[in-house]
Amino acid sequence: MSLLPAHRHHSLWPDLTDWLTGFPAVENIRPFVEGRLIRVEDETADGKYLVRAELPGVDPDTDVSVTVRDGLLTIKAERSERQETKGRTEFTYGSFTRSVALPEGANEDDIAATYEKGILTIAVPIAAAEASEPKHVTITSAE
Repeated sequence: MSLLPAHRHHSLWPDLTDWLTGFPAVENIRPFVEGRLIRVEDETADGKYLVRAELPGVDPDTDVSVTVRDGLLTIKAERSERQETKGRTEFTYGSFTRSVALPEGANEDDIAATYEKGILTIAVPIAAAEASEPKHVTITSAE
């Protein structure tokens, strides 16, 4: 008689599916998997919030859209596949999107965008933040 515990064969699938419950649906993570998320860098400089988006090979007049709503800046772009090449391609084609939350004090009415050498730069003016004192909140007892 062996002192080792009996080995029972269990399928990993029920445990794996339980573990994956709660993760986003495949449709929601597709831009991350397919590489269709626009890569950006941002910074605050000279009273402006600057967002630079990497968008090579697009026409900014026809293929790029920048919108702002409720403090959310959204960049959308479309790169169509050229039919000229008969070889292999590693370029990514299709629709690309990226949304960035604007910082507090951003002036949504005075946004400027420029495109140069495949980089879209968006400048959003930021109002100077006023230093405010903390407000004391009185607590009343329900008793």
